[in-house]
Amino acid sequence: MADRLSEVFSALADPTRRALLARLAEGEATVNQLAEPFPISLQAVSKHLKVLERAGLITRGKEAQWRPCRLDAGPLRDVAEWAAGYRRFWEQRYDQLGEYLQQLQNKEE
Repeated sequence: MADRLSEVFSALADPTRRALLARLAEGEATVNQLAEPFPISLQAVSKHLKVLERAGLITRGKEAQWRPCRLDAGPLRDVAEWAAGYRRFWEQRYDQLGEYLQQLQNKEE
Protein backbone atom coordinates (compact mmCIF):
# COMPACT_ATOMS: atom_id res chain seq x y z
CA MET A 1 0.00 0.00 0.00
CA ALA A 2 2.89 2.40 0.71
CA ASP A 3 4.02 2.45 -2.92
CA ARG A 4 0.49 3.02 -4.15
CA LEU A 5 -0.01 5.68 -1.51
CA SER A 6 3.18 7.43 -2.62
CA GLU A 7 1.98 7.40 -6.21
CA VAL A 8 -1.38 8.87 -5.19
CA PHE A 9 0.25 11.59 -3.09
CA SER A 10 2.57 12.41 -5.98
CA ALA A 11 -0.40 12.72 -8.33
CA LEU A 12 -2.26 14.91 -5.83
CA ALA A 13 0.74 17.19 -5.31
CA ASP A 14 -0.05 19.20 -8.44
CA PRO A 15 -2.88 21.79 -8.24
CA THR A 16 -3.88 21.22 -11.87
CA ARG A 17 -4.38 17.52 -11.22
CA ARG A 18 -6.40 18.27 -8.10
CA ALA A 19 -8.57 20.63 -10.15
CA LEU A 20 -9.05 17.93 -12.79
CA LEU A 21 -10.16 15.49 -10.09
CA ALA A 22 -12.56 18.07 -8.67
CA ARG A 23 -14.10 18.48 -12.11
CA LEU A 24 -14.39 14.72 -12.56
CA ALA A 25 -16.14 14.46 -9.18
CA GLU A 26 -19.02 16.27 -10.91
CA GLY A 27 -19.19 13.62 -13.65
CA GLU A 28 -17.29 12.15 -16.55
CA ALA A 29 -15.74 14.42 -19.16
CA THR A 30 -13.60 14.28 -22.27
CA VAL A 31 -10.04 15.60 -22.39
CA ASN A 32 -11.27 18.63 -24.36
CA GLN A 33 -13.91 19.39 -21.74
CA LEU A 34 -11.36 19.01 -18.96
CA ALA A 35 -8.86 21.27 -20.73
CA GLU A 36 -11.29 24.18 -21.26
CA PRO A 37 -10.64 26.12 -18.03
CA PHE A 38 -6.86 25.75 -18.08
CA PRO A 39 -4.39 28.07 -19.81
CA ILE A 40 -2.25 25.09 -20.85
CA SER A 41 -2.08 22.96 -23.96
CA LEU A 42 -4.24 19.93 -24.59
CA GLN A 43 -1.03 17.89 -24.56
CA ALA A 44 -0.19 19.15 -21.05
CA VAL A 45 -3.66 18.23 -19.79
CA SER A 46 -3.26 14.81 -21.35
CA LYS A 47 0.03 14.33 -19.48
CA HIS A 48 -1.66 15.26 -16.20
CA LEU A 49 -4.41 12.75 -16.93
CA LYS A 50 -1.84 10.01 -17.55
CA VAL A 51 -0.35 10.67 -14.10
CA LEU A 52 -3.81 10.45 -12.54
CA GLU A 53 -4.53 7.27 -14.46
CA ARG A 54 -1.25 5.63 -13.34
CA ALA A 55 -2.13 6.48 -9.75
CA GLY A 56 -5.50 4.79 -10.23
CA LEU A 57 -7.44 8.00 -9.63
CA ILE A 58 -9.17 8.05 -13.00
CA THR A 59 -10.23 5.60 -15.66
CA ARG A 60 -10.76 6.26 -19.35
CA GLY A 61 -13.61 4.71 -21.26
CA LYS A 62 -13.63 3.67 -24.89
CA GLU A 63 -16.88 4.59 -26.56
CA ALA A 64 -16.25 4.94 -30.30
CA GLN A 65 -14.30 8.18 -30.81
CA TRP A 66 -15.29 9.45 -27.37
CA ARG A 67 -12.97 8.50 -24.47
CA PRO A 68 -14.58 9.87 -21.32
CA CYS A 69 -12.52 10.17 -18.16
CA ARG A 70 -14.08 9.11 -14.87
CA LEU A 71 -13.03 9.59 -11.28
CA ASP A 72 -12.05 6.45 -9.38
CA ALA A 73 -12.13 7.50 -5.73
CA GLY A 74 -10.80 4.20 -4.35
CA PRO A 75 -7.22 5.45 -3.92
CA LEU A 76 -8.55 8.53 -2.12
CA ARG A 77 -10.05 6.19 0.48
CA ASP A 78 -6.52 4.87 1.09
CA VAL A 79 -5.32 8.44 1.65
CA ALA A 80 -8.22 9.09 4.05
CA GLU A 81 -7.43 5.93 6.01
CA TRP A 82 -3.77 6.89 6.25
CA ALA A 83 -4.66 10.40 7.44
CA ALA A 84 -7.17 9.04 9.98
CA GLY A 85 -4.29 7.84 12.14
CA TYR A 86 -3.10 11.41 12.46
CA ARG A 87 -6.59 12.64 13.23
CA ARG A 88 -6.38 10.84 16.59
CA PHE A 89 -3.10 12.65 17.27
CA TRP A 90 -4.64 16.06 16.60
CA GLU A 91 -7.77 15.27 18.60
CA GLN A 92 -5.55 14.46 21.59
CA ARG A 93 -3.71 17.74 21.10
CA TYR A 94 -6.96 19.70 20.97
CA ASP A 95 -8.17 17.91 24.11
CA GLN A 96 -4.91 18.84 25.88
CA LEU A 97 -5.25 22.44 24.71
CA GLY A 98 -8.84 22.53 25.97
CA GLU A 99 -7.73 21.23 29.37
CA TYR A 100 -4.92 23.79 29.53
CA LEU A 101 -7.24 26.66 28.64
CA GLN A 102 -9.70 25.48 31.28
CA GLN A 103 -6.90 25.47 33.88
CA LEU A 104 -5.94 29.02 32.90
CA GLN A 105 -9.52 30.15 33.16
CA ASN A 106 -9.91 28.53 36.61
CA LYS A 107 -6.76 30.32 37.84
CA GLU A 108 -8.16 33.70 36.73
CA GLU A 109 -11.43 33.20 38.60
